[in-house]
Amino acid sequence: MRVVAVYPGTFDPPTNGHADIIERASKLFDNVIVAVGKNSHKTPLLTVDERLEALTEISKPYKNVTVESFEGLLVDYAKDKGAKSIVRGLRAVADFDYEFQIAMVNRKLEPEVDSVFLMTRWEYSFLSSSVVREVALLDGDVSTMVPDPVLTILKQAVARRLKG
Repeated sequence: MRVVAVYPGTFDPPTNGHADIIERASKLFDNVIVAVGKNSHKTPLLTVDERLEALTEISKPYKNVTVESFEGLLVDYAKDKGAKSIVRGLRAVADFDYEFQIAMVNRKLEPEVDSVFLMTRWEYSFLSSSVVREVALLDGDVSTMVPDPVLTILKQAVARRLKG
């Protein structure tokens, strides 16, 4: 039996921390689906297509990783994909409080899907998409915060936003 996991997020933009979790999850599961959530209540910097493109490039070294987008409840998506695990990255204790709540709600909605938490590597513990987005929008150097394929896409999205 193949063990499928979903690694969900908005990934706006994908960071080195996200790439780290993708790499490590690929070693733990037979198949990993990196799932870009579409949220109509947020105004992302990168389009869904840009995030899919960036994550596809990041995931190329891992033959067991695919990238998709989804809408609706994560547990419904996971169940439809045959996933038994939802992978979430943790940077600090503050992340755990939020992730614990979400994991318990997901378990209540779908008891057959478990949450698996991976601690990010120490060197990425300060990274979040919102911090990277803010630095990029203020013309700061984010080249050490995102994988190379993301940098070009991110620069184009910032230029588009600033033209506005």
